[in-house]
Amino acid sequence: MNLIAELESLVEKLKQNLVQAVSLSDLEELRVSFMGRKGQLAGLMSQLKDLAPEERPAFGQKANEIKNALTDMLDRRIEELKAKKEAESLAAFDPSLPGRMPWQGSLHPITMVMEEICAVLEHLGYDVASGPEVETDFYCFEALNFPHDHPARDMQDTLYVSDGIVMRTHTSPMQVRSMLGSKKPPVAVIAPGKVYRRDSDLTHTPMFHQIEGLLVGKNITFTDLRGTLAYLTRCLFGQQTKVRFRPSFFPFTEPSAEVDVSCIMCNGQGHIKGEPCRVCKTTGWLEILGCGMIDPNVFKHVGFDSECTGFAFGMGVERITMLKYGIGDLRMFFENDLRFLQQFV
Repeated sequence: MNLIAELESLVEKLKQNLVQAVSLSDLEELRVSFMGRKGQLAGLMSQLKDLAPEERPAFGQKANEIKNALTDMLDRRIEELKAKKEAESLAAFDPSLPGRMPWQGSLHPITMVMEEICAVLEHLGYDVASGPEVETDFYCFEALNFPHDHPARDMQDTLYVSDGIVMRTHTSPMQVRSMLGSKKPPVAVIAPGKVYRRDSDLTHTPMFHQIEGLLVGKNITFTDLRGTLAYLTRCLFGQQTKVRFRPSFFPFTEPSAEVDVSCIMCNGQGHIKGEPCRVCKTTGWLEILGCGMIDPNVFKHVGFDSECTGFAFGMGVERITMLKYGIGDLRMFFENDLRFLQQFV
């Protein structure tokens, strides 16, 4: 039976080829050549149908024996190469070298900056408040002077859970919750936490972090607001930082203002070594937060009397972190790239 002789010859052929195989990729090529779907063994097996019925059992038995023999030969050679590679690695190992300690992790830069901001404001006497991330329309909009038909709602790219239920677009609802919970002034709270909007690009993400601040009492003035924020920004960016307030609009504060700090990249010069500063776009200023004196309509919703005054401010933690550490792409905070995160240990 010539076919059985050809089957037996495969063992000797593989043995000769194995001597020349010096890598696992070489062995994989041999496996495919001898035992693959279109390999030499499969080619001989395809001729089984041409044999006489009485010859087929002996041929089939011999084919199984050869298949097992080829498999054993390949497996042994694989183990030999793996053992050789391991021995070479051990021979090159120097046990006198110091070990490499694995990175045990650290606080995320967003967390670090949020804790730094809270620490400064707690030092000034503010309490930290927290609240739900899924809010009612009342707390998120209406109690903050956002009527249902108010055009200021267009400023918020709101994610609605259902009618009257939203993912909070700012931590400002904690203004209302804190005042309702305290029953009467004084109230001094900060509310750090996650907020949600329909944004996604280099400088926006659908989820980000804000810190809202609120101070309510008797005879609270815009001067108190300005002094508080000037102190905060200089603690964050350095005593040399300049601060300016620009008129703005927010539904729940009147008057309202945007707060800018002198550019940390060009020191407020608008250029770096004669080249335009790309961070502040040559203006020398960077916007970091919004603020203002609380609108009397907000006090009406919480039952505070007309003699109360107060201020509120809100800041995006990601933006401050980007400025503080010179990070150009907001999405880096959420990619969990260890090469990035290890820089903040």
